[in-house]
Amino acid sequence: MGVHWAGWAVPALVTVVGGWMLFDGLHALLTGDFVTPDSGTHAGRLGPWAHLVPGVGLDPRSLPVKAVFVGYAVLYLASGAAFAAGTAGAWWALVIAAACGLWYLPFGTVANLVVLVVLFLPSLRVRG
Repeated sequence: MGVHWAGWAVPALVTVVGGWMLFDGLHALLTGDFVTPDSGTHAGRLGPWAHLVPGVGLDPRSLPVKAVFVGYAVLYLASGAAFAAGTAGAWWALVIAAACGLWYLPFGTVANLVVLVVLFLPSLRVRG
């Protein structure tokens, strides 16, 4: 029988969230700003996550926030790849990384919650 759906769902979600954050963070570092809508009621506005960042004293468009996007994305993608490869300790690394990404409202929050729930299924719990 093939790989259980949970065995590929976690790496897929990590790739989507981590991949987007890496792209968006690199885009922000190279062009000066994150990807935002060009038109409509949300034109030029960052996502809801940007309302949380000032709470820790940072401007959402600051260099440190852009660097956090890139750094977090690299670590998240690496832990997802290590988990997919069955590397020892990767389950814990991915649990920590997914928990640390819950601030990324709205999509990252939902996707990371799903990752956490799936990681705690008996078929994946403390695997590797």
